[in-house]
Amino acid sequence: MDELTSARPLPDRLIVFTRRPEPGRSKTRLIPVLGAQGAADLQQQMALHTISHAREVARREPVALEVRFADGTADDMRGWLGNGMNYFPQGEGDLGVRMESAFREAFSRGAGRVVLLGTDCPGLDATVMRAASTALRRKDLVLGPATDGGYWLIGLRRPAPALFADMPWSTDSVLARTLGRARSLGLSVRTLEPLPDVDRPEDLPFWEEAKKRSPSRLSGENISVIIPTLNEAAHIADRISELRAVRGVEVIVVDGGSADGTLDRALSAGARAYSSPPGRARQMNQGAAMSQSPILLFLHADTRLTQEFAECVRRTLALEGVVAGAFELRIESPLRGLRLIEWLANWRSRRLQMPYGDQALFLTSEMFRLSGGFPEIALMEDFNFVRRLKRRGRIAIVPSPVLTSARRWMKRGVFRQTLLNQMLICGNLLGVSPDRLARWYED
Repeated sequence: MDELTSARPLPDRLIVFTRRPEPGRSKTRLIPVLGAQGAADLQQQMALHTISHAREVARREPVALEVRFADGTADDMRGWLGNGMNYFPQGEGDLGVRMESAFREAFSRGAGRVVLLGTDCPGLDATVMRAASTALRRKDLVLGPATDGGYWLIGLRRPAPALFADMPWSTDSVLARTLGRARSLGLSVRTLEPLPDVDRPEDLPFWEEAKKRSPSRLSGENISVIIPTLNEAAHIADRISELRAVRGVEVIVVDGGSADGTLDRALSAGARAYSSPPGRARQMNQGAAMSQSPILLFLHADTRLTQEFAECVRRTLALEGVVAGAFELRIESPLRGLRLIEWLANWRSRRLQMPYGDQALFLTSEMFRLSGGFPEIALMEDFNFVRRLKRRGRIAIVPSPVLTSARRWMKRGVFRQTLLNQMLICGNLLGVSPDRLARWYED
């Protein structure tokens, strides 16, 4: 029977359990060491790491790739991780209920071998995933043991709901009890090599080692952060200091004629700094021309990135079909009206793939050249550039936010600024000249 099963081509299913990173809810045991945002950033990096290996398996093997998510919507997840996978909510109940439901639905849709895995194990790569699927040709159950007594992968070739019922999840007895249940059910079992999960501060070295062993396509590539400035002396030195502390990042400041000493402060802070005729598009294009890095990121001087931004950028650009990316938006103000602005901006970015310049747009230098750079117009150069990029592929939105100043909204008021932004968009789409739009903005 085993030989017949091995010879018959069965439709396989690879299911990844994950969630959108959210500060305060992701990797909570690591928050005392990394902070809420740092823990969420780590969860994001590990999810991208696992998904990239799962995609590699799906490219080479006849396997359907599925993501089961907690929090958010399928559109949220698709905006982050891209197309080519099916997205389903995990549903309600404890972990066992949700996993059993995923297996049951997969088998009901005709899957022959189903492998379910999490994103907490940095050693879980494409080789391990393929080994689990292969083992299921001869065994009923495959488990990837975690060194803390749980498991990071489980594979089945027929339903076994008893494996998931009344299990003490998040304890060191999960693996032992699962093996005991398997014996009582008469299931043949294969266990893979034990690997560590990353849940506690002492586990962090395992993640650092895994990044060295399994780099993404753009891992280690330098990033040029290009900042166009005009009278930003109050912000620029702090921004440069934050960025220069990140390995593999250079800072290029292109100043459009500041009268407050911005250029001198940028040079003193250690950036490569240049003068340019005014115009944000012209300044950003000049910065890109001065860069020799494979990756470009365009940043407003009053916008701050997270400490883990560089790794997020590299891994996001390595995802299949991604031509550019940006971050979610957070505005530095307690005003409740700005929470709605954030929600609308992030909805637009994920659903329509239309991030704006204050969300730190990034892409490879090759894609920047292929797309012709920013159109050198008086206003809305970012809007038009992103529309051009969309024709070439997907624009991914990193769930970690950038933090941008509220000064634009404070200057005119939240309602007036928002109304003006929408008028500019409508005018642009209707063919109103950029010079005229700029006069609307200045008025």
